[in-house]
Formats: sequence, structure tokens, C-alpha cells
Amino acid sequence: MEIQKNLRNIAIIAHVDHGKTTLVDGLLKQSKTFRENEALMTAELIMDSNDQERERGITIIAKNTAVTYKDIKINIIDTPGHADFGGEVERTLNMADGCLLLVDAQEGPMPQTKFVLKKAMEQGIKVIVIINKIDKKDARIDHTVNKLSDLFLELATTEEQLDFPIIYAIGRDGKSWDKLPESTSEDADFTPVFEAIIHHIPAPKVKEGAFQMLVTTLDWDSYKGKYSIGRVISGKVKPGMTLNLVKGEKIEKATVDKVFISQGLKRVESEEGIAGDIIALTGIKNSGIGDTISDVSLTEALPSIKIEEPTLSISVGPNTSPFMGKEGKQLTSRQILERIEKELQTNVAMKFNIMEDGSYVISGRGELHISVFLETLRREGFELSVGKPKVITKKIDGVEMEPVEELTIDIENEYVGAVKSEVGRRKGMLIFQDETTASSTRLIFEITTRGILGLRGALMTLTKGTAIVSSIFLRYEPVGAALQKLRKGVLIATAQGKASTYGIHLIQDKGPIFVVPADEVYEGMIIGINGREEDLEVNVCKEKALSNVRSAGEEGLLLTPATIFSLEQCLDFLEDDELLEITPTKLRLRKKTLNSQQRARERKR
Repeated sequence: MEIQKNLRNIAIIAHVDHGKTTLVDGLLKQSKTFRENEALMTAELIMDSNDQERERGITIIAKNTAVTYKDIKINIIDTPGHADFGGEVERTLNMADGCLLLVDAQEGPMPQTKFVLKKAMEQGIKVIVIINKIDKKDARIDHTVNKLSDLFLELATTEEQLDFPIIYAIGRDGKSWDKLPESTSEDADFTPVFEAIIHHIPAPKVKEGAFQMLVTTLDWDSYKGKYSIGRVISGKVKPGMTLNLVKGEKIEKATVDKVFISQGLKRVESEEGIAGDIIALTGIKNSGIGDTISDVSLTEALPSIKIEEPTLSISVGPNTSPFMGKEGKQLTSRQILERIEKELQTNVAMKFNIMEDGSYVISGRGELHISVFLETLRREGFELSVGKPKVITKKIDGVEMEPVEELTIDIENEYVGAVKSEVGRRKGMLIFQDETTASSTRLIFEITTRGILGLRGALMTLTKGTAIVSSIFLRYEPVGAALQKLRKGVLIATAQGKASTYGIHLIQDKGPIFVVPADEVYEGMIIGINGREEDLEVNVCKEKALSNVRSAGEEGLLLTPATIFSLEQCLDFLEDDELLEITPTKLRLRKKTLNSQQRARERKR
């Protein structure tokens, strides 16, 4: 084994909003990756380049960048912190020899931190802990260190993993220390972080021999076509080389067009890719994630990456409502199928089936994983109909098993009773309770994935939008008893037309309304929630009959503000006989059967 002394490959692990992207931005700037006059020197969230990443404040797609410190190249891989993007996490860690575990000084280690750290420990990766935001008013630094020690004790696979260096930081200000500072106002920078990486993260060990690389990620652009990205296991690769592309049992020849390495945020052309480095190759058109690219003298495939199975599935098809084609451009089943097949090439945690009735079913790691893809389709101009998410069960030794998750909820103390009651209705079991600050509490439950469906929306309503909810997969257990119906009935439009102020005013005392005056509605569309268990059909387009005495029919009517759901809340809301219509401009809930008489006949069967 050789060691590449001037190279380090590190991943960054953190829970949502613990400051990971800000830290990466700071490392890029302080390593003088950009010129002083370059716009990126004053930019924020440089690594979160995807629109949804910026809007949601999360990392969805693993990306890599590189900085140079003391003539040592450090490849930094930004890792999604959410368990729903575990496919990205597992691939990312496959390229790293060490990782930075970033933890908020107030919140301490969170469930998603635990999920990614567990993956890192399983792969024997060296961990450096960074306790961030130590200047927070409610920072509990000693408590956070103790919680981290407990977590390492629980997850460590070797004794060496229990000995981890700790860096204290204020990522937003670009400051860090290897010992807890007496005052956070003193001068500091990220030098302790860089030094810890160089001294604690091992340099890549590389095999001697001819070129071999496992394809970990794919990328495209309209100029160079497909990029095959991965870490070089052994040997060197140069532009123009003919290589083997090993796809399981099948081997085909391919010629490298260009070799790229990371430099800051850019990919730059290189004369060669060396062992231990993370590179991108163009010209290998048929490569897929998990394939091996190797010298023509080698025909064996490298061990592929194990990806955990999906836990949720959802049916996806073309929009079939009366408004089909009004708002989108991609309308047909064929266009949807082509887009799903393209997604499957890079989104390895997503699975796809065509059912006997011809409908498409996509499966993912959770609601967020699926909803991010649906939102992407929406922004690309697709019109879709999607059904209620369903939990994927599997048979183990002849017994039907369902996924169970660890659910963590951070809430203000005043909502503890209401939250326990709501989770209890869904057969959740409280396993831990802890006061995180004087005014807030952390509750940890074990609950089936089935019980979590629709829970986030309910908790947001109960806590006035303040709950922080996260979950990670634990294990499979035998399928339990059916859950009681958790949602009230709905208000269903009986006619097509524009919702009127008068029509909405007449029904708003029944429950929350989803439409505003002048919104287009159609028969069978869900326009609100009924306060009772049963569905209720209403005419929301009804106009007030005008008399000679007073012609201003709708003046002075007070309307309650409409309830507007996000894509995830719409998916949570659905029942088995309902669909969500997704278009580039609207989300509409509807019954599968739009005609009232036909629905009545179906209920009698």
C-alpha cells in the first residue's frame, strides 16, 4: 500500500441548520480559494447551489470541492444531513478517509447526526468533532460534549473511535479554537480546523497496480455530456486512455475524453488523475453509479455500495383533471417515464416499478426524498397526479414486517401534553424526554413509518409551526394493528367555475378552506376540511342573488384567510380515495372519482 501524503479526503456531517454549509464557505474563503475581488468571497451558502437546497435550508445532493492548505490538497465532500438522502450519504462516505462532525452547541447531537455518524463508524472513518455556535446565548457546551461521548460509545465499532479531537467554532464569524476560549471576541480563524484535518485525518492509502475507480456519482452538462465521478483506488488515468467499464458480469470498452479534478468549486482539466484523488471522467457514456472503470488488464468489479431499501412508495401518473394542460408543458405518461428513468441513474436510493394496470410507482427513503423529486418535476413544467404515500412492508421468515423509526420532536414546554397525545393516537411510544432549555423539551418516540404519515402537518398545527421534527429508520417489526382514521372529512366542490366570496362565506364555518375568491375549481376538487367525519359536497361558486334594493351583493363579507398547504402537507393530507394534482403553478387536492353520483355508487359496493 502506498500513501498519498499531500492529499486528504473528508466528508462533512451535520444536522439541518447546524452551520455545515457556512463552515464550508468559510474554509473555501480562508484557504484563498477565490481571488479577493471574486464575487464568491462575499457570497453565502456557496455550496447549496440547488434552488430547493437554498429554499429548504438543507443539503440534498452530495457535492465535492477542494482547498489547498500548506501544499496539501483537501477534498471536501458536503454530505446531506437528512436520513431521506441516505443514498447520497452512503456514496459520499465511500470516498472519504475522515469526516468533520459539526454539532450545534445548544441543540447537541440530533437524530440525523446520529444516522450519518453511524454510517461513518461502520466504514471505519476518522472523526473530528466541531462544536459550532459556541457564542449562542443558550449554548450548553459541556452538556453537548457529554452527549457526544455517549453517542460515540453507542456507535463506535473500534476502541480508537472513542478518542476524538474537538474543535470549538463560530462558523458564521470564521473563528475556531482547539481549546474552549475564555472570550469568543478574541481574534481567531479556521487554522485549528485545517491543522486538525492534516494531523488527524489519514492520508489516502492506495493500492499498487493499474487504474481502478468505482463510480460514486454522475453529473451532466450540455458541453461535456456525462461526468463519471469517483475516487481513484489505484493507478493513474489520462485523457485518451481506453478502459474497461465493468457493469456486473458485463464488460465494455470506453475511451476517456477528459480528466477533471476539483479546485475550489470548479472542475478543472488535468493531465492525469492519481490514486487517492476524487476525479471526474468524461467520454464514458454508459457508466452508472456502482460501476467499475479500470485498466483494460483488469476485469473484476470493485465491491459496490450497499444502499438501504426504500420505506415509502407513491403512485405517479399524468394529470387527469379537467384543467389538464392549462399550466404545464410536460403532460404525457411517456414524458414522465423518461424523466423518472433519467432520475434513477443518479438517485440510487429511489426505486421504480410499473404496475399491472400501467401506473408508475416510485419508492424512496421518506416523504422528503419523494417530495423533493416531485417538486423538481413541477419546476421542470410537468403536470402530475400522485396518490397517497404507502409504507413498504416486507416478508421476513414468512412474517409481514413494517419499518419502525426513531422520532425526535423539539418543542416549547407548553405543547408537550398535546404532542404526546397526538403521537400516542398513532401508537407511538415515548422512550426519552429531556429539557433542552428552560422553555423547550426534546421528546423521542419509537413509532411505525405508518404512524408518521401525516404527523408533521398535525404537529405544526398543534405547535403553531414551532416544532422541529426528525426521524431515522430503526428496524423492521411485525405489522401492528390498523390505526384509527386520523383526519376529518373534506369539503368537495360540486361544480366547475370560479370560487366566489359569497360561496366561500357560506361554508367557511364548516372548517378550514383551501381556496380564495376567483380561484378556478372543478367538480370533485377538495376545497376544504369538514368539521365532521364525513365528506360534504358544497357549491363554492354560488353567487348571491341580487335585488333592486341592494346590488353590491358581496360587499362587506368577512372571509377567514385560506389554508395553503405545502407539497409535503398535501401528501400528508391524502386518503386512499384521493389524489394530489401537481402543476407548475398550483397544488390541488381532489377525489380520484370526480363525479358525485359515481362516488356514491362506489361507496355502496
